[in-house]
Amino acid sequence: MATLQLSATAARPVFVPVERARLSGERAARRQSLQLTRRGRLLLVGVPVVLAVATLLMLLASFSSSAKASVDASTSGALATLSVNVAQGETLWSLAGAYAPERDPRDVVAEIVEYNGLGSSTVHAGQAIEIPVSR
Repeated sequence: MATLQLSATAARPVFVPVERARLSGERAARRQSLQLTRRGRLLLVGVPVVLAVATLLMLLASFSSSAKASVDASTSGALATLSVNVAQGETLWSLAGAYAPERDPRDVVAEIVEYNGLGSSTVHAGQAIEIPVSR
């Protein structure tokens, strides 16, 4: 059976078989619906989920950090120092062991160098230095 189809571009009516007209309507309907592949669905759902989880983790990390805007002098672990004149043959290592035996000498030597503004760990006899004795 044939049907009469009018086209805006055609100058005269065109006869199209019914089955062909039905198929072209189904094709048009298929073109209008969106068909995603498996990878497309994964990207459409997965990327926003990953971004949301990453954002949530960053927010949780920023709220649970222990950074403080200011620190009181009483809680900052202020150094108690001892003024010492270096004797002949003494090194920062031996001074660290003598004045802070409960602590690691490497840490104490690093603190002595930093606190006294020394360029290196070399000291000379008669030099006056401050030794941190508590932390």
